[in-house]
Amino acid sequence: MNEIRAIIVDDESAARDVLQSLILRSKSPINIIAQCSDLEDAVTTIKIEKPDVVFLDVQMPNYAGYEIASFFDTIDFEIIFVTAYDQYAIKAFELSAIDYLVKPINRQRLQEALSKLENKFEQKEESEKFHILLESIQKNDLGKIVISELGNKRIIDLSSIIAIEAKGAYSVIHLKDQTSFMVSKNLKYFESTLPEGDVFFRSHKSWIISTNFIKYYNKGKGVIVLNQDISARISRYRIQEFDSLLLLK
Repeated sequence: MNEIRAIIVDDESAARDVLQSLILRSKSPINIIAQCSDLEDAVTTIKIEKPDVVFLDVQMPNYAGYEIASFFDTIDFEIIFVTAYDQYAIKAFELSAIDYLVKPINRQRLQEALSKLENKFEQKEESEKFHILLESIQKNDLGKIVISELGNKRIIDLSSIIAIEAKGAYSVIHLKDQTSFMVSKNLKYFESTLPEGDVFFRSHKSWIISTNFIKYYNKGKGVIVLNQDISARISRYRIQEFDSLLLLK
């Protein structure tokens, strides 16, 4: 699952630190990108950072947490309210908050709220993928792949991919516009996701290449040189299959 970007808003520094510590010790893929001490600071930070979720204290000076709705035309982020009083739960759900936590925060209760948050984002991610797929089918264009990158979705034309290189549990995608970027998916994921055919070939445990961008091939050295002088490896166990594939091109 993609990283969930979060902001903690509470007028008490100790309370912010405790919540951040509990979140970091949880099993959820949440990155705390900022802490704010009041609602006004939070509104500014939210507009700049565009978090996925805000952990929002209810009782704060100047403005209560639930007054956040008056600062935005549309709330396009999730909210988990944090309060010392259970009575604010009704107000929380009037604002469509995904959940609320009562201080002092119970670790199990926090994990329940985080699990609910993760499930919502997973459903949203699957919905986005479905709509992209549906749009591709309607346009009779299945030559795209959806790549998750820093919490965003990037739609890549398969025809623009030169190669995908393994970097541990991550992968680097090299594109024909001379850009490349890293994603938190391994090569096995791309091997199962990319369409079958004679274009993409798993040449090595660390490489998937596009045969449309081959410049030359040195069988003796076990190297395939692609556009932009990208040198990919080829395993000796894949050479025969690769030779047969080249005959079909």
